[in-house]
Amino acid sequence: MTQTSRKPGPARTRGKVIITCAVTGAIHTPTMSPYLPITPDQIASEAIAAAEAGAAILHLHARDPETGKPDQTPEAFARFLPRVKQGTNAAINITTGGSPYMKVEERVRPAAQFKPEVASLNMGSINFGLYHLADKYETFKFDWEKPHLEATRDLVFRNSFKDIEYILATCYDNGTRFEFECYDIAHLYNLSHFADRGLVKPPFFVQSVFGLLGGIGTHPEDVAHMKRTADRLFGDQFRWSVLGAGASQLRIAAQSAALGGNIRVGLEDSLWAGKGKLAKSNAEQVLLARKIIEGLGMEVATPDEAREILSLKGGDKVAF
Repeated sequence: MTQTSRKPGPARTRGKVIITCAVTGAIHTPTMSPYLPITPDQIASEAIAAAEAGAAILHLHARDPETGKPDQTPEAFARFLPRVKQGTNAAINITTGGSPYMKVEERVRPAAQFKPEVASLNMGSINFGLYHLADKYETFKFDWEKPHLEATRDLVFRNSFKDIEYILATCYDNGTRFEFECYDIAHLYNLSHFADRGLVKPPFFVQSVFGLLGGIGTHPEDVAHMKRTADRLFGDQFRWSVLGAGASQLRIAAQSAALGGNIRVGLEDSLWAGKGKLAKSNAEQVLLARKIIEGLGMEVATPDEAREILSLKGGDKVAF
């Protein structure tokens, strides 16, 4: 892609900031926070409350309700997707990342079956280190948690070109658009490669991920470098969003909003709502993001405004 100009877009959506909320994810384990949603009821309730707080997009994973372990079966998603759809107008985003331990064929199944408006798509392989988190806890609630974390010392989260092609081929004909998760600068170049091949179409929803061990860091220059590179590669053909892992969440959110970008928060990415203070809900983090946006004199995008900005197909065209 060679475009370098940046168009302001329709007046009705200019200055509107999309908040995505990633409700539970597959990184944090139940011991880390009593507020991490695990059961279908908890995931649905947290998602709906986050939308009511201002999230236009809900990024969803599923978990085993007994142990909290990541579960990427369509059956697990079916336990809460209809309820979330009925309870909110927010656009629903189904992960194809699943867990780094899963093969791509397993990871893509829920998005393939339910045909959501948005699905996440990781744009490259990285070392995916969570092992340092194991030392923070003397005991764990479930037996699987500590080995799960420790094993990431030797874990590569595989997202090969073939894997990415497989997800695109499986989902694109469903009208699903993608949240392109970019954990490092090279991932932006990977996205540009797929754009040049005509396998992805703008506007690209680029989700820059900062602060996971194995990916780019959280320094303000890292954030600025990601933005500059995306601007150079995609010009006015993309919409930029950020997520900061852990304690960096709101600082990076503020930098993104100040640069004209969008924000992702949620208990998938951070368990905190301030220094030493566990977030009691996803909605609490959404409200903190909202304060940043409104404090900068901008407005939070509604779900329908987010659909217009990202050219989404609409909630009436999903398969759940």
